[in-house]
Amino acid sequence: MSNEQKVAIITGGSQGIGEGLVKAYRAKGFRVVATSRSIVQGSDPDVLAVAGDIGEAATAERVVREALAKFGRIDTLVNNAGIFIAKPFTAYTAEDFASMISTNLSGFFHITQRAIAQMEKQGSGHVVSITTTFVNQAIAGVPTALANLTKGGLTSVTKELAVEYGEKGIRVNAVSPGFIKTPIHSPETFATLAAFNPMKRIGEVSDITDAVLYLEGATFATGEVLYVDGGQNAGR
Repeated sequence: MSNEQKVAIITGGSQGIGEGLVKAYRAKGFRVVATSRSIVQGSDPDVLAVAGDIGEAATAERVVREALAKFGRIDTLVNNAGIFIAKPFTAYTAEDFASMISTNLSGFFHITQRAIAQMEKQGSGHVVSITTTFVNQAIAGVPTALANLTKGGLTSVTKELAVEYGEKGIRVNAVSPGFIKTPIHSPETFATLAAFNPMKRIGEVSDITDAVLYLEGATFATGEVLYVDGGQNAGR
């Protein structure tokens, strides 16, 4: 099998934004390695499904190993997997903390470290992480402390890694969504959520995939956090 076609790894690739990203990268001509706990192999031979908990180092190791075995290269990593639990700070449990640290931070660390190591060998690559606008704009009545703690780390490390690996041909960016129509939100909440941004609507999955693909093609952009949130980051 030719290994000249570009390859993207997408975490959290079984539903919502992740599922949209798999389709978007395939439409762009990429082969895709998609991973999540519940993902199953489909009929497309250019999409490899690897099931597992991204918070575990063994899963990251297997994803990268199988990507290279099947497709021979890794050009892009999209860190999409994430957990969001909205509770008052004092109501978070030790289990909430452990699960969010595992998926949002350990998941990023294990897979990104291995993907960048391969990108260094190739002399090029692109990492995009999905973070959240709550990192910069907290909303009264919407308690998100653990999301801020974990996703805020991704926003910060995006800039550091962009500087660290810029001369090695590896770009590192992030997309920061606001409220998006995904399974995490029930339709009856859409009107309420729309009130939290100046555009007074919530976003579509395609708004995020378009932003990620913009960064994919913006070859002089690195260290950027692209806010796709209806203006929520700008203010209310």
